[in-house]
Amino acid sequence: MDQIVKNARLWREDDVRDLYIADGKFAEEGAADGAEVIDAGGRLCVAGFVEPHIHLDKALINESVRPNVSGTLDEAIEIIWERKRAYTVDEIAERAGRVIRSALANGVTRIRSHVDIDNIGGLRPLEGVAKARRRHEDVMDIQIVAFPQEGILQNEGTEELMWQAMEAGADVVGGMPFNEKHPQDSARHISIAFEIAKQFDADIDMHVDETDDTSARTLEMLAEQTIEYGWQGRVTAGHTCALAGYDEDYANYVIGRVREAGIHMITNPATNLMLQGRLDPQPKRRGITRVKELLGEGINVSFGQDCVKDTFYPFGRVDPLEVGLIAAHAAHMSLPKEIETVFDMQTNAAAKVMRLDDYGFAPGCRADLVILDAESAAEALTRQAARSVVIKNGRVIVENEKKQDWRWSP
Repeated sequence: MDQIVKNARLWREDDVRDLYIADGKFAEEGAADGAEVIDAGGRLCVAGFVEPHIHLDKALINESVRPNVSGTLDEAIEIIWERKRAYTVDEIAERAGRVIRSALANGVTRIRSHVDIDNIGGLRPLEGVAKARRRHEDVMDIQIVAFPQEGILQNEGTEELMWQAMEAGADVVGGMPFNEKHPQDSARHISIAFEIAKQFDADIDMHVDETDDTSARTLEMLAEQTIEYGWQGRVTAGHTCALAGYDEDYANYVIGRVREAGIHMITNPATNLMLQGRLDPQPKRRGITRVKELLGEGINVSFGQDCVKDTFYPFGRVDPLEVGLIAAHAAHMSLPKEIETVFDMQTNAAAKVMRLDDYGFAPGCRADLVILDAESAAEALTRQAARSVVIKNGRVIVENEKKQDWRWSP
């Protein structure tokens, strides 16, 4: 059924207007007789939130594993080993499905999920998330990243598994080059990823320097090889925590190379505020990357939920407004323009990470739409506004009501 969304307040537009949807896409003015009418009532509308960095395969496992006592990344990875050996495709699909539906209720209509590829779980994480993707294909677009968390060179058989994962339906080549034994192995890890990406004409999305160790240099390596392989604009670096600890000269140099390479950057503030700086005396590092400095150089920066109730992070509900508010605090983004930028990071910037060419309200774009119970980005973030209506492909999928009854008056 065609639709008219009346009185929609689009972000960064002063006046309200009507939106027209036909055959699941936004259309020019006008709609067929009998179109469904939805009144946005002057509320803020976005073309769906985009979640560019999450781990659906690990989600919701925290109650079935021992606690992460140190709270560190290393212990989080170690705890998962035993749990991963017991993975089944069906239980991964079930957990992933619950998180997908939670994301959808929060207005997320596109997801990029990393899935572990290693000699512990084999391809089961991929198979489980792919099964969940098929179950939800009408209501959520999902890209899958083949993610060698245990390393490629130091985890025997993982290089072959990475090739198999791409053959089996992964969309993006992942990596974690710092998790190798030597810098030369880290460089080779990156090269292998590019060789696979070239063969499959795939984008690359790596976990980069997620460490407090300021000797980590894999972001610079990734930038150099992105330029060498001619993959500018097709590479994403997530986390990059070590960048925050570099001295100013080296940090500025690396940021310049990132800009030259056209690398998209993703910060994961909730997880890295929790994981990083655990072994620091006071004052403790915040753990997130140099968000404002990267933005200041014109680099595309987004943020992700990353983890949902797993060994890395015990919370999370895939709510971009929640993570956006955390990002604003962690990155000191308090000025009006900076608050608007935070909102952009979970919409347009994230869409650029996923290289979505059908995102937005232009005629022909996918008719994904979220009506927020707010009139501005600042209000939406501050009040954690209800997602009143969530539309996917021109179809109303979720309606949320946030009700408050006062039984007192001054």
